[in-house]
This record gives sequence, structure tokens and C-alpha cells, in this order.
Amino acid sequence: MKITTQLNKKKQNKMSVLKKASLVFIPFPAMSHLAAAVKAAKLLSGRDERLCVTVLIMKFPITDAEITSYIINSPDSTINFLQLPMNVPDFPAEIRSPEGFVLRWVESQKGVVRDAVVDLMQSPESGKLAGIVVDLFCATMIDLAKELGAPSYVFFTCGAATLGLMFRLQCLRDDEHQDPSEYENSNAAVSIPAFVHPVPARVLPSPVFDSGNGFLDIAKKLREARGIVVNTFLEFEPHAIMSLSSDEKIPPVYPVGPMIQDERKESDEREEKGHEIIGWLDQQPNDSVVFLCFGTGGCFGGDQVKQIATGLENSGLRFLWSLRKPPPKGELGFPMEFENLDEVLPGGFLNRTAGIGKVIGWAPQMAVLSHPAVGGFVSHCGWNSILESVWCGVPMAVWPLAAEQQANAFQLVKELEIAVEIKMDYRKNSDVIVGGEKIKKAIKALMDRENEIRVKVNKLKERSRKVLVEGGSSFNFFGSLIDDIMNDTS
Repeated sequence: MKITTQLNKKKQNKMSVLKKASLVFIPFPAMSHLAAAVKAAKLLSGRDERLCVTVLIMKFPITDAEITSYIINSPDSTINFLQLPMNVPDFPAEIRSPEGFVLRWVESQKGVVRDAVVDLMQSPESGKLAGIVVDLFCATMIDLAKELGAPSYVFFTCGAATLGLMFRLQCLRDDEHQDPSEYENSNAAVSIPAFVHPVPARVLPSPVFDSGNGFLDIAKKLREARGIVVNTFLEFEPHAIMSLSSDEKIPPVYPVGPMIQDERKESDEREEKGHEIIGWLDQQPNDSVVFLCFGTGGCFGGDQVKQIATGLENSGLRFLWSLRKPPPKGELGFPMEFENLDEVLPGGFLNRTAGIGKVIGWAPQMAVLSHPAVGGFVSHCGWNSILESVWCGVPMAVWPLAAEQQANAFQLVKELEIAVEIKMDYRKNSDVIVGGEKIKKAIKALMDRENEIRVKVNKLKERSRKVLVEGGSSFNFFGSLIDDIMNDTS
């Protein structure tokens, strides 16, 4: 005990001599953004003990309860969480799109964020403000960093190809005076340097088609950052990363992924459901189950649900299907649990598929993808889900819903050739119904043991496990990022 105490005192004395530098993260308060940013913050803090990392938590009404639970159940001594006071703005009625609402809401939080950062700067324990790391949706906070005399970095929660797509479309608008919204409902293809193949207009992100929502203004603002930290890795997106790095008009890019969400404590109810799901998978043969899960906001109308059920039943494959109920029409919210699955599924479906299938609500996605029984993943192509699928070596069938997911789907199927297509240009809330026969054919191709995408995904799985350890590409990029952050503090 005496020796341990002396060692601890020596360590504390060493820490007191080291020059501390304060790094502030401003993530967008949604779990898909926050968890990846927190993982990056932990890795930075763990790599250099001179860094004092604080994560500011803005209170977004829709996600506040889940975020608070995450913070309480994810304690970590290497970083600090600071929850900011609620600031509810009064928005004008003309804000129509979710993207427009989000960007205006973030803008309204500048005051409380500024006050929090100033308080931190005045704390003797924090040291010099070495940088502010902002989420892509919080790009407006780059102005705040300038005001406070601190370098700004962006934590980009999507892939490198999407980052390149945003920059190219912003360039088309601002430098070549071409309105990207003209591509809506077009059969044209756009040359994007971050993609090998021309990108069909039908898979461009939906926000591009609404010139009033500020989406491309984000890309313009990102160019003002000192560096862009991307949740990807060099071996996964080599072409996109090299394309970005060779463009002198784009800040230095640091691919430091994959940032896979840490397992966190769930509610007792979810813990019980999770055990039941894993128990069912334990009874299935290896690589035999196709897993359908469409992210936090993923849900379908009744007609589409019935077509999915038909495709699954006619395929004869084992399946685990996360099926969620849409929020009430016209309300901004997340999908809910069905109280009675029979109200949406075809009559007798649950009885006929009881031996090979299981329909659930919420799913512990990483635990499911990690299970040896799972051999395929029907996904909405959210970037976190893509990285988790690669990390677990599970091939995907693409069924995007919103945001940049259609472009992600195109990248997976056509550029990287590690997925099969269900419908890569599908958009949520459209009138399109994907038929059961098409779904059946896609998932049978996905689960074909001879499909070469399995070999490619397994190779990526092996590479993804090596990039963050010493000598790996992401490990080295983290080192370069830390050197840049600490450069002005010496």
C-alpha cells in the first residue's frame, strides 16, 4: 500500500508539472452523433494526459431523456460532461424541413455554449483552450471558436465520400453557379472526385434539393475549420480520403475511425428484451439469420410492412426483424413499439414463421451483429450501422431512408462492392412500395454463402480491428491530430 501511494504521488506530481490544454467537444445531441464523438474524445484524452477534454451537452427537447440516461450510465474519468441549460427558441413558421429546424436550433444555442466555454477558460484547472471540436450540424460554432481565439476542428460523423460529396455540391453552387436542386427527379449523374464512379442524382442527399435549408452552407463553413476529423479509416475509403487530402481548398482530414459505440447500460426492460433476443440467436446455426434493422428513425407504413413480411416468409430464411411503429402523423418524434404486431403483419404470419423467425421492437444492434448466428444485415445505411457491420464482418443489403443514406448505399454497392441492393434510391415518406419478390431475391443473394461480398467484408473486418492499435493508420492519424492540437500550447 505504501509503495502504491508513493507511486500515485509521483504520478500526481508529474501531472501537475505537465502543461494542461483544454479541448472542448460540441456534439449534436442525438445518440448517433454523441456516442461517436464521446468515443473520439476518450481516445484523445487517453493518448495524451496533457489534454483536459470536456463534452458540452446541449439540451435538445426530443432526445434529452435518452442523452441524460447515456451520460449517467457512461461515466468516464478521462473526460468531463457538462450539461447546458435548456434554451427553447421561438422559431418562425416558415421552417419546413427537419434539417432547417436543426440548424436554426443549433444557432439559437450559441449564447449558452459561449457562456460555458468562457467559464471553462476561467477555470485554473482547464489550462489553455487548445481547440473546439464541433459536430457537422454545429458548424456555426466555428464562428464562436474564432471569437474566443481558439482553433476549430470538425468531427464529421459520416464517411469521407459524403464529405467529398458535400464539398463538391457546394462548389457547384458557389463557384460554378449551378443550382444542385435542379437534380431532383433527374436521371443525370454527377462527377464527384471522392467517388470513383459518377453519382446518380437519384441517390443525392434529400437536403440538397431544398435550397433554403442551409445544408450546403454547412459545407462552406467546414472549409473554415483547422482540420476535419472523420469517423472512417484509410483502408475502408482510400479513394475518398486521398481525394480530400489532395484538395488544397479543403482543411486537413484525419480519418480516425471506426468509432464503434461502447456497450452501455440499458433500462431493466431493455436488458430483459436483449437477453431474450440473444437467447433466441443462441439456438440458430451460424451465419443463418438475416437481421433487419433500420436505425433510430426507421419505420414503414402498413403496406410496406406487409411486403417485407411476404418477402421474408417466401425466402424460407431465418430472420430477426426489428419492426417499429411510426410516430403519429405530423408529429416530430421517433418510432415506437407496437402493442400488437398482428395489427400490422399479414394474418397468420407470426404463426407460420414461428420456427424460423422472430419479430421484435428495439434491438441491441451491436450485440446482434456480433452474434455468430447472424449472416446478413438489411440496413438503412446510417454510417454508424455501416461501421458496425464492417467491424462485425456482416455483409449488408441496402435499404436507405433519409439524409445521406442513399449515397452511402451507392458507395457500398457500386464503389466498394460489399453489399447487395434492395433499393438504393428509396426515400422515406415516398409513395414507393418495394415488392415482396424483390425483397426475397435480395436477401437470398445476401445470404448466399458463395457471394463474394462475404470475402470482402471479412477482409475489412480484419483491417478495421488493426487500424486503431499502435502502428495502425487511424492510430497514426490520431497522433498527427494531437500534434496539431498541442502545437499552439507549447
